[in-house]
Amino acid sequence: MGRTEYYYDPEAPKANTLIPASNLLVVNDAGEILLQRRRDTGQWALPGGAQDIGETAAGCAVRECQEETGILAEITGFLGVYANPHDIVAYSDGEIRQQYESTYIGRPVGGEPTINDEADGVRWIAPGQIGELNIHPSMHQQIGDFISGNYPHLG
Repeated sequence: MGRTEYYYDPEAPKANTLIPASNLLVVNDAGEILLQRRRDTGQWALPGGAQDIGETAAGCAVRECQEETGILAEITGFLGVYANPHDIVAYSDGEIRQQYESTYIGRPVGGEPTINDEADGVRWIAPGQIGELNIHPSMHQQIGDFISGNYPHLG
């Protein structure tokens, strides 16, 4: 299914669905952050995705991280809730989505960075190298909040 992302775009269609999602900002012992390069946009992002019915937000973050990166992680903290009505994703099936994301902090407990059908790149990035990557716009604030210690973010 195709998707088009709109970020502060006045031409964005109006959302018809509000979806809860969870992300996991995983930090290894070297202080590096786990990122994935999305196949659909070519942008680097935290692992995360839509919450399933019957799943907790934290459980969603852990599941999505393992599915999208190959890394099994455990949650060690809470970064915040991120909700931006100007971040819209339109899918080819007619769904036009606005998400709100619960973003957790975690540490790796197993696995190896592995590419998959959603990510064509998975790697650990030193915080000082973040600016060198094409980071998904909605992730700038989340990663920045973590690096600056500005959390929990509730908004």
